[in-house]
Amino acid sequence: MTAESVAEFAARARAWLADNMPRIDPESPPAMPRDSEQSWQRARELQKRLYSGGFAGICFPREYGGLGLDYQYQQAFNLESVGYEMPLILNVPTFTICCATLLDTGSEEQKKQHIAAALRGDEILVQLLSEPSGGSDLAGVITRAERKGDRWVIDGAKTWSTSAFAADYGLCLARTDWDVPKHDGLTMFLIPIGHPGITLRRITQVNGGAEFCEEFLDGVDVGDDAVVGEVNNGWAVASRQLYHERRAVGQGSEFASGSGSEGGHTTPVDYADLLARTHQADNERAQEMAGRALVHRAVAEQLIDHVSRSVRDGSLPPAGGTLIRLFHAETTMVEVDTALAIAGAAGVVGEIGEGLQTGFRFLSRQSVAIGGGTTEMARNVIGERVLNFPREYAADRGVPFNQVRHGRTR
Repeated sequence: MTAESVAEFAARARAWLADNMPRIDPESPPAMPRDSEQSWQRARELQKRLYSGGFAGICFPREYGGLGLDYQYQQAFNLESVGYEMPLILNVPTFTICCATLLDTGSEEQKKQHIAAALRGDEILVQLLSEPSGGSDLAGVITRAERKGDRWVIDGAKTWSTSAFAADYGLCLARTDWDVPKHDGLTMFLIPIGHPGITLRRITQVNGGAEFCEEFLDGVDVGDDAVVGEVNNGWAVASRQLYHERRAVGQGSEFASGSGSEGGHTTPVDYADLLARTHQADNERAQEMAGRALVHRAVAEQLIDHVSRSVRDGSLPPAGGTLIRLFHAETTMVEVDTALAIAGAAGVVGEIGEGLQTGFRFLSRQSVAIGGGTTEMARNVIGERVLNFPREYAADRGVPFNQVRHGRTR
């Protein structure tokens, strides 16, 4: 049987989308806020349509529910899907981070069960990594998992968990050995969010959204089948997870499906419209500012293809994906800052342009410098793992974790 060409695949996708997926009215795009239960239910429904139609998980292997095709097929589908309602909120973190991590590090049973379930629209997966006292030191987690009989019992707290309120399972990093250095005593678990030992609370952000959550784990018991990778080798899993997260945040993952905006939050700024609406179409200074932002956007788009291709062919190490994440943050900040500078007071008190709430976007602009690890951490990764600079000094390197001071002074 002759393999389907990219052009043939695109033509088939074009016809199927026209018959099966809702078209988006450009004048009134559907609101899909990430902090709404209805948005996630709608995303599940749309994902089920994609799976039934044979267009889910284009780059995931067939044995785990995908199509097993090259990235160019996914890119072709993304182009065809512009203008249609798509389950975009499932891309991050379910497909591009969690499922990608399971694909690299999970057991055969975990991959067959959870990747396939996510592609069918039956499961949503999230990350349970950050902790209230952890800051950027992910390896310093103090959530503990202890062996009790034939079960693991997990106690601790996690925070800033994206979309955990809508999820079925979470990848949870916990400490299983306190007598070894911090990176050596960690284990990754895949735990059910609905476990009675998990108390979940929503976090209200400065822009009024409540997408992030905090979780308190009290006697969460799971079996050995919940361990992802190997016991006490959870840092290897977490490192791979961070690799996928940086690529996802930088919009460079082959596991993301569809193109467009998630409820307006990622809509590129229409500077021509903004300048016209603020009566600055002939303002040369405002035009220069907009042009600078547009150049950043163009470079970011080219960088995604260049870095992704270089990582795949081995000319850049996997950590090279951090370049995408770093420049994405820089680009987003330039775009949002420029939009508010052009809009002025009007951007603070009302909506400017097509679905663009300039003031609200400015309030949450800093999130792009935090998601996927802080910008400062990204620069460290690039310096040490791409440019081969010497590692920074760390006082706790090589020290058993139970001897490391936590929140204490001499």
